[in-house]
Amino acid sequence: MSTAVITDLTKHFGAELIFAGVSFRVEAHDRIGLVGPNGAGKSTLLNLLAGLLEPDAGSVAYARGIAVGYLPQIADFHPAHTLYDEMLTVFARVHAWDAELVALAARMGDPDLLAQPEEYSAVLERYADLQHQIEHAGGYTIESQIRRVLDGLGFTREQQAAPATQLSGGQQTRAALGKLLLQEPDLLLLDEPTNHLDLAALEWLEGYLTSWHGAVIVVSHDRYFLDRVTTRTIELVRARAEEYPGNYTKYLQLRGERLTRWAKEYEEQQEYIARTEEFIRRYKAGQRSKEARGRQTLLDRMERIERPPADESLKFSFGAAIQSGQTVLTTDRLIVGYDGSDRGAGLRVAVADTEVRRGERIGLLGPNGAGKTTLLRTIIGRLQPLEGRAALGHNVQIGYYAQTHENLNLRATVLDEIRRASQLSEEGARSFLGRFLFSGDDVFKPVGALSGGERSRVALAKLTLQGANFLILDEPTNHLDLPARQVLEAILAGYDGTMIFVSHDRYFVDALATKLWMLEDGAITVHDGNYTRYRLRRQQAEAVAQVQATRAAAVARTVANTATARASRSPAARTAETVEGEIGRLEADLARLERELAEASAAADVDRITTLADDYEQDKAQLVALYEEWQKLAS
Repeated sequence: MSTAVITDLTKHFGAELIFAGVSFRVEAHDRIGLVGPNGAGKSTLLNLLAGLLEPDAGSVAYARGIAVGYLPQIADFHPAHTLYDEMLTVFARVHAWDAELVALAARMGDPDLLAQPEEYSAVLERYADLQHQIEHAGGYTIESQIRRVLDGLGFTREQQAAPATQLSGGQQTRAALGKLLLQEPDLLLLDEPTNHLDLAALEWLEGYLTSWHGAVIVVSHDRYFLDRVTTRTIELVRARAEEYPGNYTKYLQLRGERLTRWAKEYEEQQEYIARTEEFIRRYKAGQRSKEARGRQTLLDRMERIERPPADESLKFSFGAAIQSGQTVLTTDRLIVGYDGSDRGAGLRVAVADTEVRRGERIGLLGPNGAGKTTLLRTIIGRLQPLEGRAALGHNVQIGYYAQTHENLNLRATVLDEIRRASQLSEEGARSFLGRFLFSGDDVFKPVGALSGGERSRVALAKLTLQGANFLILDEPTNHLDLPARQVLEAILAGYDGTMIFVSHDRYFVDALATKLWMLEDGAITVHDGNYTRYRLRRQQAEAVAQVQATRAAAVARTVANTATARASRSPAARTAETVEGEIGRLEADLARLERELAEASAAADVDRITTLADDYEQDKAQLVALYEEWQKLAS
């Protein structure tokens, strides 16, 4: 049975058509990724499904009793509420029942009511009904429910008691998710839930959604997230909806194949039309005029294939004006941050002594607020280090992309902003901006009036004009839709200079990084490879830690079993030669286990590592006991 049936939804904003004829079904355990370019109507569709907007045509029908939970892009918390108070608002209906119970209890104590048996009986019945409803809704365990969810989301008791509006963007997203968890809806509608989340929070959300009991429809620009969470994909494009089975990577494959077929069929039909029109033109007045008229009739009745969409992707490149020296950046006992005298709590980040070589692409990863932007601003010279130094190498020219777009003049037009950064004429600047999808009157818009994605494109356009050989990029994928992220990724992959970049887009990091700087607990550690390789090593380390935690018990159990077995044997039945044979077999078995453990660690197979480690420790403990026994027998 379907959770929801969406039929022929159509929505306009003024005279502009957002989409038309959108139809699909949502099954009970669906994981649907809603994708499409910025402005295609993804958030509008979620608002229609949540009942916050009315469609111009079509319908949204839910199965009886279905509860829907909606997470908007921006959390809306009451300024006077603590985080705990915000969670309590989920139980507003239960609180109303509680208030009614108190009023009913007061009425039942009224002597005048006791004199009216029928009315007293009705009040008593309503009181019993309310008690049952409150119990069924979990009203007597509200505090424990809230504490369990907030604790699970990583909020300390101090944060739970603090104003919700003082939380960071990522914390507010987690808090809004917490409200949804407490509602326990059958369908989750999530609009950009990955915005503002750091890597730890992203991985938590992925784990939560993959085990979610209901259905999910999610809008996200995080390809890694979509691949791990979704099993169906709906694309909103050109005011229509196209559905594909599978996650985002599968969608890209199927969409590419569909567009290839579409283009081929369109070209073949155009060639047929051209041949037919030429035949009609040549023979319409001759002996074959009847055949020509017949072909014209067939041509008039033909269902024309729509022209495939033109490629509207970004078209630009980064190139270094001059080549830097082999050493681009060195750090020496570097500590960055601020002391907190004028900014509240202080921040200190210790950077391991390192050397960045020409051509390296370094991904800087870490929790929100840990100091990533502070480190980048120190490298480019806008902040002074607290200790040590960061020194640039020979011929290094920096290009800096700020996530806040602080390098843009918000009062200038797009055209003026580009012309100030270059020697381009107006015509040349307009042609240049066309590569960044600015055309017509768009170039005369003030930068301050642009959307986040449009500002990102202006910032990237200015960056390409600098000819830098060392790019420092702070969240360059923020505000970019998925197609734009893929283009930027491909362009940066071909860049011949050096990069340090911050991004929470793990797919982007995987595609570009040759090395990672991980910022954890106030220190930078350096790791070779991309995010997937780092994650695999981390899983291996966690597996080893899990194994070590069980070793003490395993050794104690094995030693006890070995001692019991030895005590039960007859001393006369065992000789030094017998024990030597057992020792040889155990040593061979230990060598085999070591090889298998190495293979399991490389594959990050936690269950196999645990089993093999238990066997290894037991054999090792038994070997120690056999050596002791052999020494006694040999003497």
